[in-house]
Amino acid sequence: SAFTYCTGLTSIEIPDSVASIGNWAFASCTSLTSIEIPDSVTSIGIYAFQNCSSLTSCTIGSGVTSIGNYAFSACTSLTSIDIPDSVTSIGKGAFASCTSLTSIDIPDSVTSIGTEAFRGCTSLTSIEIPDSVTSFRNFAFADCRGLTSVTIGNSVGTIDVATFHSC
Repeated sequence: SAFTYCTGLTSIEIPDSVASIGNWAFASCTSLTSIEIPDSVTSIGIYAFQNCSSLTSCTIGSGVTSIGNYAFSACTSLTSIDIPDSVTSIGKGAFASCTSLTSIDIPDSVTSIGTEAFRGCTSLTSIEIPDSVTSFRNFAFADCRGLTSVTIGNSVGTIDVATFHSC
């Protein structure tokens, strides 16, 4: 939680020497507008960028394999995010309540999507679940009231309770 609640922080350059973004590292940095995560980073911790309400763009490096629980939750200005092909899991509530998120590209490398991962992303209009995903958990896309199109890949064996609740 090195920079948690640094409300005046508008930008930060993460050096290539960084291997992971820790839990709560930049949580509630409400003035942070963009972030570029270098390829050296392999994991993004829980709540790492939670409630960074001014964050409009985020580039995730190609070394990241997991996005932690609630990592980008309540980033209400985030409009889009590119998830690199290196990511295999999207954690619980990772992008929950990202109300400005209009598009998300889930790569073929992702095998699991956590509970409430995109819950409350009210600006999402379509979602395509790739064939690599075998399951997505409870309420993964709940309250995504803007959804008009959902494509589910051929490998999904389990659709948990209320996955698309209130869509």
